[in-house]
Amino acid sequence: MSGKDVSESLKEHTEMFMMFASLKLEGGVKMEELSIVCEFPDVFPEDISDVSPERE
Repeated sequence: MSGKDVSESLKEHTEMFMMFASLKLEGGVKMEELSIVCEFPDVFPEDISDVSPERE
């Protein structure tokens, strides 16, 4: 769910539960070197934008 989708849902007084996670890289590690990122390229696109990937 993109930030734009969240904002629109909150404007409509929709009840929701959300969990936010962040990944802080330290020590010169590049995001593309992490195994979990390599396994799920559709979740971790190179160019992160406001539009989330299409899901089936």
